[in-house]
Amino acid sequence: MKRLHVNLSVNDLESSMQFYAALFDAEPTVVKEDYAKWMLDDPRVNFAITTRGDRKGVDHLGIQVESDTELDEVHHRLATAAAPVIDQGETICCYARSDKHWAFDPEGLAWETFRTLGESPVYGGGESDSRDKGSACCSRPAAGDDGATGERADAGEGVRAAGCCV
Repeated sequence: MKRLHVNLSVNDLESSMQFYAALFDAEPTVVKEDYAKWMLDDPRVNFAITTRGDRKGVDHLGIQVESDTELDEVHHRLATAAAPVIDQGETICCYARSDKHWAFDPEGLAWETFRTLGESPVYGGGESDSRDKGSACCSRPAAGDDGATGERADAGEGVRAAGCCV
């Protein structure tokens, strides 16, 4: 079953957590020093806020899936949408290990499609993943790595390198 994903970049995590906890009538399921996430069933959404990224507001949207088959289906639909699709593969992002793809809509909004594989003790690519790079997250694990370090994914020629992980 698919779940809509919304990632916002905020200035003040604490006040934003209070606002969204009241709005959703639920406490976040994950809280870190720079990140909070709600996994809601009504509406079915993975809603995350982070203090990372230069631009405040919507960082990216996405579709979270629960199986490789669903991820392949969404990837195929993106490939037919006449937009470049970036296959990021397995990566560390937002305190989780995920397999993901990226695409940009005609207005340049980043769309992430992903399947979460497990948790991670780090937000993204370790120390090289600084808050001043304009992006909310992440990195690809290095070969043979446990996922805690790696290189940032390349957005590719002609694709706006904004938003998460690209």
